[in-house]
Amino acid sequence: MKKFRAVIVGAGAIARDHARVLGQDPRTELAGIADIDYSKAQILASASNTVAYADYKTMVSELRPDIAIITLPHYLHKTAAIDCIERNCHVLMEKPMALHVEECAEMNAAARKRGVYLAVGHIQHHYAANRKAKEIIASGKLGQLISIFERRHYPYFLPERPDWFLDKARSGGGVMINLGSHCIDKLQWIGGSPVTKVKASLTYHGTRGNVEGSGSLLMQTAAGVSAMISICGYKNVPVNETEFLGTEGQLKLIGSNSLWIAGEDRAYTQVELGETVNVFDAQWSAFLDDIERNGPMDNSGEYGQSVCAVIDAIYRSDATGTEQDVITVPSPNVLV
Repeated sequence: MKKFRAVIVGAGAIARDHARVLGQDPRTELAGIADIDYSKAQILASASNTVAYADYKTMVSELRPDIAIITLPHYLHKTAAIDCIERNCHVLMEKPMALHVEECAEMNAAARKRGVYLAVGHIQHHYAANRKAKEIIASGKLGQLISIFERRHYPYFLPERPDWFLDKARSGGGVMINLGSHCIDKLQWIGGSPVTKVKASLTYHGTRGNVEGSGSLLMQTAAGVSAMISICGYKNVPVNETEFLGTEGQLKLIGSNSLWIAGEDRAYTQVELGETVNVFDAQWSAFLDDIERNGPMDNSGEYGQSVCAVIDAIYRSDATGTEQDVITVPSPNVLV
């Protein structure tokens, strides 16, 4: 069995989840962790029985890992990814893939040139309820899918949120690029069709920073499915619900691990999901499987680029007050 040597670039909160997974996975050796705040890298490296670096480029050059996991602030994604790719690393990015679709295209081109895998951590693909919903829709049990409705409300301007999240130049935006990436991913991946048109209206009433705090979205997919999304990051009751309406029934996702179905009886019954798994464990296992079998990836860099293209269209629509086409910068497929 091949043992993959992996490093983590960035030692923030999400890096702890990745470090735990890598430390327990029999196919992986966690070779090092880097962060510009060396004390943070030291703390996580010590807890993970590995070495710490202050500079990720030095770490990658010295350790020559097979894989780099990038968990940096959004504005650093493109540079760090290309640096690691050019050192022949497969790369797993945290979402969103980058600030804008043009950056995604550059990253995908670099991966294609080096012949390495570039994946984006769209974790929604690994929740049991989401996977079951995708299976049911693909089976035709709901008939023709016609509409998707999602509400995702969660306080965004919390004191503990790092300042860079609330600075548009560094984060790319607020609730849309951060929480909205999950929503777009769910409706594209579960619904089986990319978003092609967007009409968006955003608000800016946050108590910190210069990013949007809410948005209402009307979208259409390539399959002709309409979607309405409400995202709110103010002081509202938290909710995370998605409904998929078909001609023969409907599904409701509540949170991440609760799925309900209704048919001719027009009453919801809960869908049995079986044993659930930790989504970070599942994501890492799937990533290694894809590399080992030299196979296609459903969270490829190309897919991540499609999500960022929708985000870009959202901001264009709000700025212009008009519906916008989703424009994905032409980029050949990357190992897909």
